[in-house]
Amino acid sequence: MRYFYTLLLACCTTIIFAEEAYFHSAPAKRGDGIFSLLRRYHLNGHACNLDQFLELNQLKHDDELEAEKKYKLPILIYKYNGTSIRTTVGIDSWEQAVRIKAYNDKILNDNLRKTQYVDSKILWVPYSELNCAAETPSSVSRKQTAVRKATKVPAGKDYLSIDLFGKENSLVEIKNRDLKGKVYYIVSGHGGPDPGAMCTECSNSLCEDEYAYDVCLRLTRELISRGATAHMIIQDKNDGIRDEKYLECDHDEVCMGARIPVNQKKRLHQRAAQINNLYAKYKKQGVKDQIAIMVHVDSNTKEKRQDVYFFHHLKSKSSKSLANAMQDTFKEKYNYYQKDRGYKGFVKGRGLYMLNNTLPTATYVELANIRNPHDHKRLLLDSNREALAKWLFEGILKYQGIKI
Repeated sequence: MRYFYTLLLACCTTIIFAEEAYFHSAPAKRGDGIFSLLRRYHLNGHACNLDQFLELNQLKHDDELEAEKKYKLPILIYKYNGTSIRTTVGIDSWEQAVRIKAYNDKILNDNLRKTQYVDSKILWVPYSELNCAAETPSSVSRKQTAVRKATKVPAGKDYLSIDLFGKENSLVEIKNRDLKGKVYYIVSGHGGPDPGAMCTECSNSLCEDEYAYDVCLRLTRELISRGATAHMIIQDKNDGIRDEKYLECDHDEVCMGARIPVNQKKRLHQRAAQINNLYAKYKKQGVKDQIAIMVHVDSNTKEKRQDVYFFHHLKSKSSKSLANAMQDTFKEKYNYYQKDRGYKGFVKGRGLYMLNNTLPTATYVELANIRNPHDHKRLLLDSNREALAKWLFEGILKYQGIKI
């Protein structure tokens, strides 16, 4: 009798799954690859999510996605019963229910859905929660590496594995070669013994160097995916691209492998010297296009709200043009995404050490006021840090006359 009951329960669960759950669909953005679309919805942590995505959309690993076309995602949609996640989905594990709740919260915070599941009665459940429980992010990394090796990639398309981006983001799809032959130096502010600006009165301490570093990693990834040579001058082997709101403040960053000095002037001299040495090497090889981007987070009075703004070398026309192109890009984005708000970021010339003492065309970026509650959203949400990186990237392309 007990065996019959177990079979009956299993059958009923299958029937509920088939009748009540369906797969969510979402459009691909311009420039999206399979991995970037899955990463946006936090589905890149399990290899079977990738397999299910390919099966749902009848795609192969090396297929390209069409912008604006809707694709089925490995996210099961359930009608929330108003009682609990476990009874809605038909699971017993409390830990599993907690993970599903956390996933729905993350998706809401990323503005990928408009309402919480308890209000809309719509529950999102990653396919992996019901089908891939035994897998780990490292197994996905191995799967993606195996895919790369096994797949016959079309001419002009490839993948690179870069550990600095973290296990879940190490595989970079080379989308095109528009930036081949161009060199970029991405410098996140402070690091090592110096956390930079801090919000110590916040419920969780915020450190400038951590948020600037995360945006820089994302920007570097964008550049590499278009065929560029891009150097992260400040590096932290333990902190890849992170999706958490609160990024832990640590002190283990290095400058191209070297310990970062405590003395501020020595710190700045160290990173400028690294850039200039590489610049000279590439110039000898005939590389003409070399750009340096320094990324910081400002600290002002708590009440002052600040949009992203830019500094350029006082006498360099190319530095000023780069800063203006990046600011123009942000204006365009604000006019599209926040029409009623407007954009108040500015461009100014300043005699900053890193602008005065580096050889490539350079621009210095301030992302936000780390003490202002309104600016916090720009820093805390990983989707916003991703947007900052993409907009900086598009500003670089605008300066270089390359269409997106």
